[in-house]
Amino acid sequence: MSSPCDPQYAPAGDVGTALMIIDSQLKAIYDGRTETDPEQRKLVEQFTASMGPEGAHDVLDGTCTLIFMFMKWLRMAYEDHNKDVIEYVVPNLVATMRMMPKSVRPETIPTMAGLLVAAGTGLSPSLWRQQYGDWTKDEMNPLEATAFLLAEHINRLTDDRDFATRLISKALSSSDQD
Repeated sequence: MSSPCDPQYAPAGDVGTALMIIDSQLKAIYDGRTETDPEQRKLVEQFTASMGPEGAHDVLDGTCTLIFMFMKWLRMAYEDHNKDVIEYVVPNLVATMRMMPKSVRPETIPTMAGLLVAAGTGLSPSLWRQQYGDWTKDEMNPLEATAFLLAEHINRLTDDRDFATRLISKALSSSDQD
């Protein structure tokens, strides 16, 4: 039986821009910059503001698509070792988000955990979230943090700082060829 949250019904959004934002954050962390560069953050904010509401919504959908694709890859990787992705990934990411009170407000963590569970069970995170109303401003940083933490988790598992970015880039380029 098909679910209304099935990924086939979800807009992919602007995955390229969402990936660029996550990749730049990963590179900053790997370069030893623990604080977000205010100039870089300002450029990202200017860029997203220049897109208008429709463009920003596309990036939001793109970030949800990243979360879905990262969780799909993680689900397959954990299943190869007879492990459950939800059991191994969700508690780890929730604990990490709880240590990030400046970026992730405590009241947004259940929503981010729900997005991870939805994606981990093969549902579209954006369609799952949509059933509870519009996104709030307070959920934007946690959403970005969730995608970032998943990418970083994949990079640590593979011992390759660029693996998550390459994974999505390859999927995007192969979808362009189809």
